[in-house]
Amino acid sequence: MKVTIDLDPDVYRAVKVEAARADRSVREIVDEALAAWLERLEDAEDAATAAEALAEYERDGGVAADEFFRAHAAETRAAYGSPGGEGGTADPSEPAGSE
Repeated sequence: MKVTIDLDPDVYRAVKVEAARADRSVREIVDEALAAWLERLEDAEDAATAAEALAEYERDGGVAADEFFRAHAAETRAAYGSPGGEGGTADPSEPAGSE
């Protein structure tokens, strides 16, 4: 899409020089710069949203995944016994049923 924009003459001259050095058009440089700017804005928005979600999760009593799975494993062992038989523990590096 074609657009017309007004740039500071010094900025345009510098962009034109750098574009020529890189054997690229001013249009390519401007297009790339605008795309990178939009991506940075989106990344910042995503980071802010993630931080807000994490704060809400922690405020509501959420726990880290490793803590959750550790507690779940302990509850499972208490309810159903340890893997590998009564009182024993299976070697996690061995496939199930290899004992």
